[in-house]
Parts: sequence; structure tokens; C-alpha cells
Amino acid sequence: MDVFPDRTVLGGAPFNVACHLRAFGLDPVLVTRTGPDLFHDKIIDAMESRGMDTVGVQRDDRHPTGQVAIYMKADGSHQFEILDYQAYDFIDPVLARLIGLNVRPRLMYFGTLAQRHEISRRALSSLLESAYTPRMLDLNLRKPWYDTQTIKRSLERADIVKMNNSELATLAKALRIRLNGEKQQAAEIIRKFKLETLLVTCGDKGAWQLDKHGQCIESSPEAQPSVEVVDTVGAGDAFAAVFIVGRLLDWPPHLILQRAAAFAAAICGIRGAIPQQQEFYAAYLQDWELAAVTQ
Repeated sequence: MDVFPDRTVLGGAPFNVACHLRAFGLDPVLVTRTGPDLFHDKIIDAMESRGMDTVGVQRDDRHPTGQVAIYMKADGSHQFEILDYQAYDFIDPVLARLIGLNVRPRLMYFGTLAQRHEISRRALSSLLESAYTPRMLDLNLRKPWYDTQTIKRSLERADIVKMNNSELATLAKALRIRLNGEKQQAAEIIRKFKLETLLVTCGDKGAWQLDKHGQCIESSPEAQPSVEVVDTVGAGDAFAAVFIVGRLLDWPPHLILQRAAAFAAAICGIRGAIPQQQEFYAAYLQDWELAAVTQ
């Protein structure tokens, strides 16, 4: 749960990405764990109302549903306080593996925050080992909940990696990459960890990607919609979701990047990470010729 100064809303990168994927007509399965509280019911109700599968949602008898306190800045940006010992820190490894074996996913999406405690680290390992499929790492570095070992372990398991330009600088320092220039640093990370693609988002300056063959594609900031920023919560998750949609539907790489950047910019024009109404997605469903989700 994202706890804003004036409200509490559902959040977290995996949940945000899953909601977008479902709205765009795909069938995501969210693997997480909630607490013995009213937030559990709110999450299940929200997922069911969106037509999302809840089979991957575990319930913990001791630890609370995860919460993040969000403080807004005057420029619309935000800072986090991520609470410790939450239910998602105790995802059951056996149940996680069963989900992977039964679902047979076409792609797995994961991050670093769910690896901060041993039990959920093992659950992620079990899930990733349950199916041979492309793996997308959304770095989402949140102090103090990561270290160099977590970063390296995550990169070693990934095929596709997404990060923002600040995280790229952090990564280059942690990995002792002494090359100048973001593209050169990205190329070294791809080489070192045998990645397929590395994505870098740059806020209102768009995004770019580099692949293992050295091909670089950049989105044009001028092509993004003009949006009055309300807040930037969930912009990176929106980008990741559209990238996944485009990859699974075999869009050309330059089109994936442009559409992902445009959708991320649009999310900055609303409060929170997830639109409250399905109508928000209508123009994208039409323009991208996607099948709408039946509620």
C-alpha cells in the first residue's frame, strides 16, 4: 500500500505493472504475500474488479501487508519510506515455485526490493527456476534495501534490465565500471552479465535502449504527450508494462520504446500509479489495436 499524506492506495511496482498489463488485455499473475488485515481484502477486491488472477497472492498470519510512506515534493516528485518486515518479505518459496510450474509464463518480471530478506529471496529463486522464459529485471533501487551482491545476483538472472539514468550511474559505481559515458557503461554491463537488452529511462527526456549487438534506439522527447505533472509515482512501472506488451506482441523495438515513454508520461498527469477508470486506457487500446479487458 502506498500511503500518501491524504490517502492510501494500492501500489508497488509488480502490482502496478500487473494492473497495466491486464488493462491492455494480457493475463499477468502477481506473486506476492499480504497480511492478516483489511488491506488484504482491498487488494483482492481490486484485483478481481480488474479481472486479474489472484492465485499468486499468499496470506501471512503474522506480518502486515506491505506499506510505503510517500512524501510529495513541490515539483511533483516524491520520496519513499519503505517499512521493514512486511508480508512480502516472507513469500513462501514452495508456493512460488508451484505458480511458475502451473502458469508457464511467457515472461517473468522481478525487482530488487523483494530480495531484501532471505525467505523471499529463496521464493524468487524458486520462481525463476520453475520456467525457462525471458526474465525482465526492473532494478528499482531503494535505499537502504539493496547491496552490490543483490545487484549482481539480479543481473546474473536477467535477460532484459530496466533502470533510470540515476540507477545506471549507481550501478556503474557499484560494479567499478570506469568507462565514461552512459552508452559505454551500458555496453559493459551487457557484456559482463550477458544481457540481451538494457533499457534506460531519463524522465522527461525520454528513454533509450542498447542491445547485445550494440544497436542503440532512443525515444524522441518531442513525441511524448504534453502533460502537466501531478506526480511521478508509477511512471517507471508504466514504462515497463508497455515494454512487456510490445515485446510479447512483437512490436518493432523503436515503436515499443516510443509507446512506453509516451504512456509513462501520461501516467505523470494523474494522481498515483494506476488510473481509476478503464477509460484512461481506451485511446491506447484503439491506437495500438489491442483487445480491451472484459470487466
